[in-house]
Amino acid sequence: MARLLYRLGFGAHRRRLAVVLLWLLVLAGTGVGALTLAGPTSNSFSIPGQESTTALDKIKEQFGSGGGATARVVLKAPDGQQLTTPENAQRIGELVAELGTLPGVSSASNPLDPQAPSVNPAQDTAYSTVTFDAKAGDVTGEQRTALLDAVADARDAGMTAEVTGEAVQAPPHIGGIVEVIGVALALLVLALTYGSLVLAGMNLLTAAVGVGIGALGVTIATGFMELSSTTPILATMLGLAVGIDYALFIINRYRQELRRGRDVGDAIGIAVGTAGSAVVTAGITVVIALVGLAVAGIPFLTQMGIAAAATIVVAVLIAVTLVPAVLSYLGRRALPRKQRTAPATTDEHEGRGFYRGWAGGVTHRRVTALLLSVLALGAVAVPAASMQTTLVQTPPATSTQARAEQLLSDGFGEGFNGPLIVLFEGDGAVQAATEAGQEITGVDDVALVTPPAPNADGTAAMLTVIPESGPTSEATLRLVDDLRDRLAGTEGVTTYVTGATAVSVDVAATLDSALPLYLAVVVGLALILLILVFRSLLVPLVGVLGFLLTIGASLGATVAVFQWGWLADAVNLDTTGPLISLTPIIVIGILFGLAMDYQVFLVSRMHEAHHRGSAPLTSITTGFRQAAPVVVAAALIMFSVFAGFVPSGEPTIKSIAFALAIGILVDAFVVRMVIVPAALALLGGKAWWLPKWLHWLPELDVEGTQLDDHPARADERPRAEVAG
Repeated sequence: MARLLYRLGFGAHRRRLAVVLLWLLVLAGTGVGALTLAGPTSNSFSIPGQESTTALDKIKEQFGSGGGATARVVLKAPDGQQLTTPENAQRIGELVAELGTLPGVSSASNPLDPQAPSVNPAQDTAYSTVTFDAKAGDVTGEQRTALLDAVADARDAGMTAEVTGEAVQAPPHIGGIVEVIGVALALLVLALTYGSLVLAGMNLLTAAVGVGIGALGVTIATGFMELSSTTPILATMLGLAVGIDYALFIINRYRQELRRGRDVGDAIGIAVGTAGSAVVTAGITVVIALVGLAVAGIPFLTQMGIAAAATIVVAVLIAVTLVPAVLSYLGRRALPRKQRTAPATTDEHEGRGFYRGWAGGVTHRRVTALLLSVLALGAVAVPAASMQTTLVQTPPATSTQARAEQLLSDGFGEGFNGPLIVLFEGDGAVQAATEAGQEITGVDDVALVTPPAPNADGTAAMLTVIPESGPTSEATLRLVDDLRDRLAGTEGVTTYVTGATAVSVDVAATLDSALPLYLAVVVGLALILLILVFRSLLVPLVGVLGFLLTIGASLGATVAVFQWGWLADAVNLDTTGPLISLTPIIVIGILFGLAMDYQVFLVSRMHEAHHRGSAPLTSITTGFRQAAPVVVAAALIMFSVFAGFVPSGEPTIKSIAFALAIGILVDAFVVRMVIVPAALALLGGKAWWLPKWLHWLPELDVEGTQLDDHPARADERPRAEVAG
C-alpha cells in the first residue's frame, strides 16, 4: 500500500495543475447538478413492512387521505369568552376563508362546522385543519410564510392563534452563524498547530472542496430518490470533520520529512505513502461503520450511512491527491521561515517535551492511569442505562408549534397531540370497530375513542383513540402494545394500530433488534482490518474495548443533558425528553469509525518505531510524541465542527452532534491518549504478538517501512524539482 500511495502522491506532485483543475471541475459539476436536479427531502422516519407503516398505506388506499401536507391553526378565545359567540364566530369564519385562499392551500376546515366540529367542550379552544396540495417536503418557504402571516393577523384581531403540523416545519439548513463559529475555531486550531495561517487555510480549503462535492452529490441524489432531511446534514458534518483531519495528518508528516532534509517531491511521496496509508485505513474503518448501518434493514438509515460514507470516500481521495498537489505549490513554504534553511534533523529525540512527559507519566503509572480512566468513564456512562428514545420530535419551547401543541393539550388533553389510529379491514369491519371501541374506552390511559369512520363500501373502518398521556410518555408507548394485544384476536377482520407514536414504537423495536447484529458485523470487520494493519491481536482488541468506554460515556452524557436536563442552558436546550431513536445507532456507527481513526493515527507511529527496533516502552513514547500533537489537533477540530451543530441545531441533529462532540473528546484525550498507551505499556512486547498460524496474513505496511531507501523513488522524481 505504501509504495502505491507513494506513486500516487508523487504523481499528484508532478501533475499538480491537472489534479487541482480536475477537482475544481468536479466541484463545479456537482454544483450545477445540485442546482438543476435537486429534489425535496423528507422529515418522515418510517420502515416499510412495519404494522404502523402498512396501516398508513392502507388508510391512504381505503380512505383517500394522506396526500398533501397539513397544518393545524389553533385558536383560543380571549379570557372569559367562548369561540361560539357571534363576534368570535365571525372572526373564525373570516380567518378560515382567508386560509382557504392562501398559496398552495387546497382546503381549510371550519372548527365551528356543525357537521365536523373541532372545538373543545369548554368551547374556548378550537383548530382548523389546513391542507396543502404539496407533500410535506414540497411546501415552499413562501407558502409557510403566508400561513404564518394569516395566523398573525388573527392574533391582532384579539384571539390567541398558533400553528403546528408538518406543513410549517422548515427543512433543516446548514451554514448558521454557530456552525460558522465552529469552522472558525477549527481554523484557529490549525493555525496554532502549523504556526501558519496560510497553511491552515489551505487545509480547510481542501477539506471544504471534499465536503462540498460530497454534500452536493447527496443533494443531486434527492432528485432521484426520497432522502431524509437529516442525510445531507450528517454527510456535511462528518465529511468536513474528517476531511480536515485527514489533510492535517498528511501535511504534518510532509513537514516532518522536510525537516529531515527531503526534497519537496520526495517528502510529498513519503507523506502520502505513510500518513496517507493511515488515512486510507482510517477512512475504510469509517466507511465500514457507516455502510454497516444497512444491516439494520431500515431504508432511511441505510441512505444516511451510504451518503455519509460516500462523502468520506471523497475526503480520502482529496487527502491523497489534491492535498499533495497543493503542497507541491507551497513547497518549503509549508515550514516556518526559520525551519526552511535549518539543518536536517532526524527528529527522533528532540522537542515535544509536553507530549514526551505525558507519555512518560502514563506509561510509568500505567496501572493507576488505566484504573482511574476506566472508573471515570464508567461513572459518566451510568445515565445511559435509563436512556429513552422516540421519533416524536418536541419543537423548541419558544416556537409557534410548541405554543400550538400546548393550547391543544390544555384544551383537549395531553394525548390529543399523539392520537392512535386503529384500522379494521374485512367484511365485518364496521361492526368489529363498534364493538372494539366500546371495549377500548375502558382501557387504562384512554381518554376518548371516536365513533367508527367507515370507508365508502364498508370494508374498512377507523377508530381514533386519544390517550390521556402525552405522545412521548411511557404510558402511551405501553398503550400501543396493549391495544395490539387486545385486538390481535378479533375474528373476521384484520386490525392495525398506527399513528406517529405507533410508528415510533415500531422503529425503536427494529433498531433495538438490529443493534447487536450491527455491532457484531462492524466490529468484526474492523478487527480484521486492524489485525492486518498492525499484525497483532491485542492492539486491535485494546482499541475496540476502549471504544466501548467511549460510547458509554458519550451516550451517558447525552442522556444527562437532553433527557435529565443537566447543563441544558449550556447547549441552548429548550425542552428535555427522550432522545431521537436514531441517536444511539448513528452515534455508535460514526464514533466507532472515528475512534479507529485515532487508533490508527496514534498506534501506527508506535508500531513504526517498534518495527524499526525500538524497545516496547520507547516505541510507545516515540510514537506518542510524534502522533499525539496531530491527534490533539484533530480531536479539537472535530469537536469544534460537531459542537457547532449543537446550540442552533435541528432537533434531530442536536443530540447526535452533542453525543459526537463529547465522544470525540473522551476518545481522543482519555481512551487513545491514556488508556491505550497505559494498556500497551502493561502488555509490553506481547502487545505486538501474532500467532504463528496467522503469519500468512499479508503485510499492508501502513508505516511505509518499504519506502526506506527504496531505489524506485529516484526514478520517480521529476527532472526539474521545484522546491518552492
